[in-house]
Amino acid sequence: MTLVRATARLQFHRDFPMDRGTALVSYFKRLGISHIYASPLLKARPGSMHGYDIVDHNQINPELGGEDALKRLVAELRRHDMGLILDIVPNHMGVGGSDNAWWLDVLEWGRASPHAEYFDIDWDPPDASLRNRLLAPFLGTSYGEALANGDIRLQFDETDGRFFASVYGEHRFPIAPRDYPSILREGGMAGMAERFAETGPGGRDTIRRRAEINRTALRAAHSGDAAGFRKALAAHDPMVGEGREKLHLLLERQSYRLAWWRAAADEINWRRFFDINGLAGVRVEKAEVFDATHATILRLYAEGMIDGVRVDHVDGGEVGRGYGVLSLWPADLAQRGGERAIAIRHAGGEFPCLRPRSPEAVSARAAGHRHA
Repeated sequence: MTLVRATARLQFHRDFPMDRGTALVSYFKRLGISHIYASPLLKARPGSMHGYDIVDHNQINPELGGEDALKRLVAELRRHDMGLILDIVPNHMGVGGSDNAWWLDVLEWGRASPHAEYFDIDWDPPDASLRNRLLAPFLGTSYGEALANGDIRLQFDETDGRFFASVYGEHRFPIAPRDYPSILREGGMAGMAERFAETGPGGRDTIRRRAEINRTALRAAHSGDAAGFRKALAAHDPMVGEGREKLHLLLERQSYRLAWWRAAADEINWRRFFDINGLAGVRVEKAEVFDATHATILRLYAEGMIDGVRVDHVDGGEVGRGYGVLSLWPADLAQRGGERAIAIRHAGGEFPCLRPRSPEAVSARAAGHRHA
């Protein structure tokens, strides 16, 4: 591993993808640069110019060229005896929109979502209207005005078989499967409604599997005859008084409460990055969340793709000092069967925590460490 002597920061985005950076490697070599210090490379909100609004911790951003482009960049760096240091963002994620699968799952299933504990949500706040719900402050006006203006509309996604509320055509708010029966009956699809009415009882996983099976049937039904779906959506048209009331009642039963963005200052019941409604805090102090948000980063190191990381806002979560600095040891310091070793540098010392071929086993907690 090349020792760090000098770094050059490259801010990648869709107009400056990794291949553009690859073309500059020889220039930086002549300047005496030892490492490229790259902006976050995991999948961020579409069009992001900075990459700090990550929506998928398990994918290299396709707008930057994806993992193939990363391999080309690394190959060129290695050819010039240079390395790569990566900016990582474990403490918050981009939310809102329609592209964060973890967040959308929480909106759809509420506290029953396996990702509900990934975000720092207070499910039992003093405000009774938010018990077991989260505030969704993504409206440009008051809720009543947005509803009356037709800014909130019920839609059906024929590709995944889900009903959802579309806000401004930008933000997607899934409808809980338990509420599909009332929607489907409005479209005269009583048989399909009964299928969803029978998704319980059972454990969380059983109910989710049944819902997915029924959504597959729903997609097939839509491809065969979409008339019933159009009728169901029309029954919830916010531009008609009766439809607006039905849509309102449907939204009141969801695990979120749509609100004016300014309401967040007084009513928010989940941790944000500072006061940015589009960035939700992530609970990296929990072992399973740490694993989920770091698996790709640790795999990249284990494969020799990166040489180190800079942790963005390491003070942004409860893990705080216990997180410390993610220290990636060079192979000649610690090897086991030709594998690289990885350690977390803690205030009290350095603790190996991963055999690189099993990154899912990595965990770090504020109170200590669980070793692979």
